[in-house]
Amino acid sequence: MKKCLLLGNGGREAVLAEQIGKGFELYAIMPYCNPSIAEEVEKSGGKYLIGDPFDKELVKKFVQEEGIEAMVVSQDNLLQEGSIDLAKTLGLKTFGPTSKGAKLEWSKTYALDIVKKLAPEMIIKNQSITTLEELEEVMKQYEDDSFVIKPEGLTGGKGVKVGGIHFKGKQEGFDYAKECLEQDNKVIVQDKVEGREFTVMALTDGKNIVVTPTTFDYPYRFDEDKGPGTGGMGCLSFKNGLLPFLEQEDIDKCSKLIQDTIQYVNRDSLEFTGVIYGGFFKCKQGIKFIEFNARFGDPEAINVLNLFETPFTEVMENIWEQKLSQSNCKFKKNYTFTVYVVSKDYAIQKAEPCQFTLDTKSIKEKGAKIYFASTKPVKDNLYTSVGTSRLFAIHTNGNTLEEAKQKAYNAMENNIDTKLDYRKDIGEIYEH
Repeated sequence: MKKCLLLGNGGREAVLAEQIGKGFELYAIMPYCNPSIAEEVEKSGGKYLIGDPFDKELVKKFVQEEGIEAMVVSQDNLLQEGSIDLAKTLGLKTFGPTSKGAKLEWSKTYALDIVKKLAPEMIIKNQSITTLEELEEVMKQYEDDSFVIKPEGLTGGKGVKVGGIHFKGKQEGFDYAKECLEQDNKVIVQDKVEGREFTVMALTDGKNIVVTPTTFDYPYRFDEDKGPGTGGMGCLSFKNGLLPFLEQEDIDKCSKLIQDTIQYVNRDSLEFTGVIYGGFFKCKQGIKFIEFNARFGDPEAINVLNLFETPFTEVMENIWEQKLSQSNCKFKKNYTFTVYVVSKDYAIQKAEPCQFTLDTKSIKEKGAKIYFASTKPVKDNLYTSVGTSRLFAIHTNGNTLEEAKQKAYNAMENNIDTKLDYRKDIGEIYEH
């Protein structure tokens, strides 16, 4: 049995731990004890270390001492910092792009430049700005706040701000753009378009791709898609792998761009394997590109990884052997449903550390799964938050969307501490 190291500690890593532990001996380095990951490590017969996953000497020592043979990384800043590059120098099999491959995510202008070459019709009018004077000139082109501000670098899914939603009025938009420019020496101003947002996620061995079932994410903090953007408050997928407003040809167009992008990035050397996902708009003018991510989305990973019919560790083997195909990477036909639970301050103001109780046994008995994220155990059913991000996710599936939804919310009823919060309307499909 292969020994596989997983770096990272969020809900995405919790579901990856579950899947990896089914076929491999799981090892992990976490900055704190994520209860879900720790449980899967122990079940698999592996070992975890509480330490800094960015500390390359620590990672190297752990790999060598434990005889680890493979590494999985699906956290944006770890990829940017070259965790996969380190794994390759240590002779490990890897799942995830090198830092150069992950540039698709950590440099939005790099990704836009590639898409301009490969599919110019999918580009929304945008301008990459490097000076305050340029920003002032670009702002003159807009009468109101009908534009979008995109930071150049990584922001954990919380940096892009849309006029009329995240900022009100041209001046407020200018102020945010100026803040981004000062931080990264670059900012992107993009026209605001009307359309339905969706993501297309694909696994790749660097040559072939397999598109996963499409998911619908809930990025806004409050019910009815109100409030600030977040890392994602919930997610669902449909039995047919599509969304109600999509056709298969829409997915095919996005898939072609993803395939061509992988080919472009890997044209000189194998920089990208693992997962790539693209954000898109379906508009009256056709499919438009938003951005690429170089790893599993969170919460999307929770939905998709629970749909694998082919064991995920087999898929990893096929990626390492560069023989990934739809025949050896299959998915169940099912509805999936995920709700994230957060502190009441999440995405509103700096969240103070909070302790909360959670009856995990009762939730599981009602047919739901729990994936911990920014949480560590205290004792028994008492937990404490770590940092300011989301606390844990509740996940279910069903033969209908309503069945999966009811199962999730029934499992949460009377089991979620009143100190905590979550959206009550996951399952509604809103238009923007």
